[in-house]
Amino acid sequence: MIRATLPIQAPVPAIANDHNRLRLFSGSANVPLSTEVARYLGLDLGPMVRKRFADGELYVQIQESIRGCDVYLIQPSCRPVNDNLMELLIMVDACRRASARQITAVIPYYGYARADRKTAGRESITAKLVANLITEAGASRILAMDLHSAQIQGYFDIPFDHVYGLPVILDYLTSKNLSDIVVVSPDVGGVARARAFAKKLNDAPLAIIDKRRQAHNVAEVLNIIGDVKGKTAVLVDDMIDTAGTICEGGRLLREHGARQVYACATHAVFSPPAIERLSHGIFEEVIVTNTIPFSEEHIFPQLTVLSVANLLGETIWRIHEDTSVSSMFR
Repeated sequence: MIRATLPIQAPVPAIANDHNRLRLFSGSANVPLSTEVARYLGLDLGPMVRKRFADGELYVQIQESIRGCDVYLIQPSCRPVNDNLMELLIMVDACRRASARQITAVIPYYGYARADRKTAGRESITAKLVANLITEAGASRILAMDLHSAQIQGYFDIPFDHVYGLPVILDYLTSKNLSDIVVVSPDVGGVARARAFAKKLNDAPLAIIDKRRQAHNVAEVLNIIGDVKGKTAVLVDDMIDTAGTICEGGRLLREHGARQVYACATHAVFSPPAIERLSHGIFEEVIVTNTIPFSEEHIFPQLTVLSVANLLGETIWRIHEDTSVSSMFR
């Protein structure tokens, strides 16, 4: 497993510039990532008590004064999704009641993002419900990474900064000096993401996998639109969940003559049986980021994990300094 970071120039430590207003706190979902972000900013994570009562209720207490401060709460809503989401809501509420000036919820992975519209009668648009909950809890701003659906930004009536993990993956792939690359979208819905990725990868050609989904977490791959024979195929997606789609896509690319196949995604959800599928030798490498924490059972030989800590840290710094975030991606 390789860990790499986007080479961004570290800012002057916050101690030298308005240190008393910038505070960083971490939920329990991904403390290693939060620690890396704090290190990039030259800060320590703020002291906080987190515990669970005997009946399962969560408790959070901020253990320093944050009155008048700009507070950033880092908490992906990954597995266990409901517990981590509830912890984020409690953190936001605690900061609001402690008179923080601004509360930014930093959500590297936004859970329930795939429930962004009704596909059948009597369904909930849960991505919107989550947006309502975070806003009502008292968040002033959202910072999220690689949303499954960009329109989720519109579910919030507060400022929303949407950043992308793909530049970190691009930087890593560029360092490998791969030849004859074709960027592949695993479905029609991901074409815009794959096209943007291909453009920044020296205007690499684009291919699309035609897919028909039969049920939730079940996909049937039918055909490839584009030429992949003899090429290095780079499959690009926002997340890998059960890995059914991306592995079927990888097999199809092999059948159509791809010389090498790489899988790239920002969010490594890795629900069973993802590890078994990904480690069967379909891919030369499976490249993901650390928006979601890893445990030992998630590690396999083909896995490469890149850190987005510098990217998040730089974004937080720019928000705090009221400078452009979008210019990082131009």
